[in-house]
Parts: sequence; structure tokens; C-alpha cells
Amino acid sequence: MSRLARLRNIGPAAVVTAAFIGPGTVTTCTLAGAKFGYALLWGLLFSTVATVLLQEMSARLGIVGRKSLGEAIRESARSRATRLTAIILVLSAIVIGNAAFQTGNILGGGMGLETIVGRMNFSLGSLSLNGWVLITGLLAFLLLWWGNYKIIERVLVGLVVLMSVTFLVTAIMVKPDLGRLFNGLIVPGIPKGSLLTLVGLIGTTVVPYNLFLHASAVREKWKNPEDIKAARMDIAIAIPLGGLVSMAIVVTSAASIFGSSLEIKGATDMAVQLEPLVGSWARIFLALGLFAAGLTSAITAPLAAAYAADGILGWKATRTDPRFRAVWIGIILVGLFFSQLGSSPVEAILFAQVTNGILLPLVVAYLLWVMNRPGIMGAYRNRWKSNLAGAFVLVVTLGLGVRSLLQVLKLI
Repeated sequence: MSRLARLRNIGPAAVVTAAFIGPGTVTTCTLAGAKFGYALLWGLLFSTVATVLLQEMSARLGIVGRKSLGEAIRESARSRATRLTAIILVLSAIVIGNAAFQTGNILGGGMGLETIVGRMNFSLGSLSLNGWVLITGLLAFLLLWWGNYKIIERVLVGLVVLMSVTFLVTAIMVKPDLGRLFNGLIVPGIPKGSLLTLVGLIGTTVVPYNLFLHASAVREKWKNPEDIKAARMDIAIAIPLGGLVSMAIVVTSAASIFGSSLEIKGATDMAVQLEPLVGSWARIFLALGLFAAGLTSAITAPLAAAYAADGILGWKATRTDPRFRAVWIGIILVGLFFSQLGSSPVEAILFAQVTNGILLPLVVAYLLWVMNRPGIMGAYRNRWKSNLAGAFVLVVTLGLGVRSLLQVLKLI
């Protein structure tokens, strides 16, 4: 296959990458670098490898099984009680996780616009509403209502490339301490007070809803088992690129902010890390990036929730089906509601990533279950190496998730 042909095969995995390179990634990675330097880079390395592994399974399911993850879970549950349990657990995880993620996406997009133009608040009775947040939610609604997969894919690929180049170049320009960088990358450690940030880094990279989105998206591009090789190439290019972007954000933040007295409260504070490349334009540039990242993720999160509900409930609906639209509209509305509660955008965005990190093991467990079903995957079901690697990801994420939940509940 020529290089040009390989590039033409890039698609669904780029959508996945654009989905996790959102305001959550920019915010959480900035906080990780600003507070803990290079110490949590290993978490991003683990997350990137885990994402490649799990998204390959999701893509293989879509291409070979011709099913979404939700459909496969439903069909694998043979008894009524098992099926009902699966439906409740998966829908709960997707609704809670996507609602939290969507809140962060909309807040991030609104924070970007507010940084550029200034505040636009207005009152509705006794309520004070953020106009830029509402505009971000409205734009996501319009793009989902009128858009199609190919148009969205091209826009997202372009935005991912732009953000990748910017952060990667800046990471080089800040001249990081290479010794500490590589130590943080290969030596696992959890500095005091960093557990929730670590879980957030995992939750913002190995995004549960992307496993549902990818299995559905590949079916629109590839039709035969022979296409698995192309899908793997797609994943091998796009996902590591997203991981590098995330690491670059941590590196720029660690080199520019760590050890200083700067407290990250908004886009202006985060923009300090981009000053070596774009100078006085850093604030505007990062604000535009946050808006773009927020909007792209605000599109994919509701879409993924709709795919998950469609599969697990057995609707077999099209994108114009009222039930399909009702799900993604509901996720947008829930995101808008929580984004107007007045909490700090930075804290709310971090909370969303932690929520997804805690819910991740449940989705991973169901994915591994489905990928070992001969009736669905046939000769393409998981081999022992994939199961072993998947089990390792499950144990690590479950351990961190339980520990972080106990910490939040102040039980440890």
C-alpha cells in the first residue's frame, strides 16, 4: 500500500482522537504539568497504549461482527436478567459519563469564546446564564442535526492536525528537562495529591464512549474482514498522535508553570505555556483551540451516546430516527444544564475526566466479554495476548478508579 493510499484510509480513528483531544485533555494535562511536573507522563503513556489496544478491539468488532458495541453486548446477554442488567449498567455509564463529558466540552468551548470576546451573561428570571456556553451547545446541535459523518470527519482531522503541530512545536521550544521527562514517562509514580489528576488523564484519553463510537463508525467506511489491516493502520497513526499531543501539553505546562505560583483558573492562565511559540497571541490562540476542541468533542459525545443507546436497546435506528436524535439532544441539554450551575470551568472539566476514568473499567469488561464470543467474532475473536493486555488495563483502571472513589468519599 502506498503512503498516499494509507493516508486516505485515515478516518474513524481520527474522529476518536479529535474526540479525546478536547477541553478536558487541554485542561487536565495542563493541571498535571503545572502541579506535578513530568511525574504523571507515565499515565499518559499507559493511556495511549490502552487506547490503541481497546480501539482496535472496537474496530474489529464493527468490521467483522458488523455490530456496534451496544448491539454486541445485548446479543451476548442470553437471559433476560443478564440483558436487563447489561442495559442498565451500560446506559448508566454512558449517560453519566457522557453528560459529565459534555458539560466539560460545552464549558471549554464557552470559556474559549469568553476569553476572546469577553463575558456575555444575561438573566432569565432569577437565573444568570452564560451566553457563550449556550452558543457552543447550539452550534453542536446544528452540526449534528444537519451534518453527516464525512463532513464532520474532515473538520475534525484538520483541527487535530492543527492542535498537534502547535503543542508539539511548543514542547520542543520550551526545552524541557529531558532527564526528568524520561523518568516521568517510564517510572510509574503517584505524587501526593495527584491521584484524581492521574485518573482524569486516563479518563480523558481512554474515553469510554469512544469504544461505542468507533465500532459504529468503522462500519460506514469498511465492510470486509480484509479491511482490519487498514483500520489498524488508521488507529496506529491517529491514536499515538493524540497521545503525543497530550504529552506535549504536560511537557509545556511542566516547563512553563510547574514550580511557579501561578494558579490555573482559566484559559488565560493556561495560555502561558504557549508564549514561547506564539508570544502575546498565546491567550487568543489557546482560546480558539479550546473553542474548537470543545465544539468537536461536543459533537462526538452526544453522537456516541446515541449509538450506544441504539445498540444496547436494539433500535437499529438511523441518524434521523427521532429516538436516535432524542438521545443526543438529551445529552446536549443535560450538558447545558450542568454547565450553567456556576461552578469553576476548570474544576468542572477535571471532574468530568475523573468521572469517565472511574466508569471506564465497566465498559472495558463488557468489551472483553464481547470480543471473546465466537458467535459474534468467529475466527477474529481475541487471542490470549489481547485478553492478557486487556485484563491488565482493566485491573489498573479498576484499582485506580476504586481508590480515587474512596478518596473522594474520604474513606482513605
